[in-house]
Amino acid sequence: MQSQWKDADAQAAVQQYAARGINEDLALRTYTTRLLGRDPRLVLHGGGNTSVKTTVKDTFGADVPVLCVKGSGWDMAVIEPQGLPAVRMDVLTKLGTLNRLSDEDMVNVQRGALLDSTSPNPSIETLLHAFLPHKFIDHTHANAVLALSDQPNGEELCRKVYGDRVVLVPYVMPGFDLAKKAAAMFATNPKAEGMVLLKHGIFSFGATAREAYERMIRLVTEAEEAIAKIGRKKFAPAELPAKIASAADVAPILRGLVAELVDDNEGLWKRLVFDLRSGPDVMNFVNGADIARYSQQGVPTPDHTIRTKNWPMVVPAPDAGNLDGFRTGAKAALDAYVAGYHAYFARHNGKRGDAKKELDPFPRVILVPGLGAFGLGKSKKDARIAADLMDCTAEVVADAEALGTFNPVTEADLFDVEYWSLEQAKLGKEAEKPFARQVVVVTGGGSGIGAATAKAFAAQGAEVAVLDLNADAAQKVAKEIGSTVLGLGCDVTKPADVRKAFDAVCAAFGGVDIVVSNAGAAFQGRIGDVSDEQLRKSFELNFFSHQTVAQNAIRVMRAQGLGGNLLFNTSKQAVNPGPDFGPYGLPKAALLFLTRQYALDHGAEGIRANAVNADRINTGIFADGMLEARAKARGLTTQQYLREGNLLKREVKAADVAQAFVDLALARKTTGSVTTVDGGNIAAALR
Repeated sequence: MQSQWKDADAQAAVQQYAARGINEDLALRTYTTRLLGRDPRLVLHGGGNTSVKTTVKDTFGADVPVLCVKGSGWDMAVIEPQGLPAVRMDVLTKLGTLNRLSDEDMVNVQRGALLDSTSPNPSIETLLHAFLPHKFIDHTHANAVLALSDQPNGEELCRKVYGDRVVLVPYVMPGFDLAKKAAAMFATNPKAEGMVLLKHGIFSFGATAREAYERMIRLVTEAEEAIAKIGRKKFAPAELPAKIASAADVAPILRGLVAELVDDNEGLWKRLVFDLRSGPDVMNFVNGADIARYSQQGVPTPDHTIRTKNWPMVVPAPDAGNLDGFRTGAKAALDAYVAGYHAYFARHNGKRGDAKKELDPFPRVILVPGLGAFGLGKSKKDARIAADLMDCTAEVVADAEALGTFNPVTEADLFDVEYWSLEQAKLGKEAEKPFARQVVVVTGGGSGIGAATAKAFAAQGAEVAVLDLNADAAQKVAKEIGSTVLGLGCDVTKPADVRKAFDAVCAAFGGVDIVVSNAGAAFQGRIGDVSDEQLRKSFELNFFSHQTVAQNAIRVMRAQGLGGNLLFNTSKQAVNPGPDFGPYGLPKAALLFLTRQYALDHGAEGIRANAVNADRINTGIFADGMLEARAKARGLTTQQYLREGNLLKREVKAADVAQAFVDLALARKTTGSVTTVDGGNIAAALR
């Protein structure tokens, strides 16, 4: 591990923040906190914390000694000074005179001592930072240190590496008691450079930001060097099937199994989104013959448990030639996991105070021998966090097993953290949006109605895959929407392309819940004169491609067993043909009936099929200049032409069609319906 400190960058940070009235102490504290947070071997997803003792002016201009400490919810990798709220040191120091302090009182007092009442809650470990005398204090959950201390003889191994240069503190749950314990043990060795909280993490101290940071780097490096002398353990491999099933086949099966039925009559499921990892460390971990032992010992540091639960679920290796057998084995593994979780909760609930309400019993990490590890979450972001923590676990456990035996904190300790109100608060209690946890595929999503539809579903919480013939356009829309949106090039007239795209979506998110089959183009020509080639091209794009997309959707939805939603863009041409638009209207009419056939044939599987019938929307689907020419022929602007063509005299936009798709997806008891979005065209109205 190398120090990333650069004098020029540090000075730039000081100058940048000075312009905002932030002193040098806090500027350098922010700079080194970011250096720590950017290294996943030290800090992951909200873990760790830092502090500096400094002086700031209050509202009256008086100098006030404060502790600026990481605030709850801030990511160290991108932290700003406001993420290190200032807490009055006199109040924190006075708390050190108490013998007991509840978590609730601790949080209340700390909030009352904030100089800015709008600041986030100070870290759970604020008092530990406050009770130690050092100006700068850093805390990480360094992988190498965890591998040393997550051992039956962890104290002995740490002492061998560090001698008396660090204080070794037995595991105590974070909060007031740990702060008092750490301060008392430091008092016995006041020259220590740092402190190892066994089975939890490491602290480093310094008179300057650079000294504390570089001590952390040096201490962690020494742990890495001790492990390197032995080498990371290569687990003895288990026997695997000759051909492992793909993630695209495995993920939907697992996603269906771990979904929770909320309301059968409403067809409501609480789904989870997936993220797959298959790097060398993960594959070493999941392919080990002894996986049933080392994977069930617990998490490297208790901080992980709120994201991953205490243990992953292990399923059988998926034989590509026997997916039914895999489903049966995975279902048995899930039943055992859920029963085990209920038993774990019963063993510990109420043993150390008030009874808790049991959380859902489903795993947040699934280990699949031969394939990798899936992180699970209510969103792609949360799934990635769980997967990142699994990457960390694979590394720590292999190193720990090379040193001896992976032996983290006890099950009772893990329960206390998993059900600790202060930890649960990190996850937030925000109400979920209507399409949270659902995966939506939009074809023709690179522009017009498709792009608007992709954005509309993403705004309602969905994970979205944008498919378009133009891969650059799909990726551009995906980038505009957000980092977890997938943009893929796909020629929907080619069945192999469509299969590949759906497989990619399943591998990326775990499955598919809603498909908006939107891709199309307005082929023109007088029907008695149009060539067979032109008509067949139109049918390939405007009818057969929708069938191909829908069949792939059905394939995935059946594997999940959670129902689903098919949405088609049919156009008013399906029921109100226009002159010279037969090549476009005929396949669209067939598409309308295809919609109803899917509703009829797959309703019993909980799969709904509905369509939107739109008209006169300037989305680029028509030939270049066609709308402008028609408007000009009538002495109108394009906008006037679009408005004058309907009863309401209102321009219908792509966003209006997108909203119709969203509304149909929300109408859980509607199938076989065609919704008109055209501002009023009686000739195109169905009923």
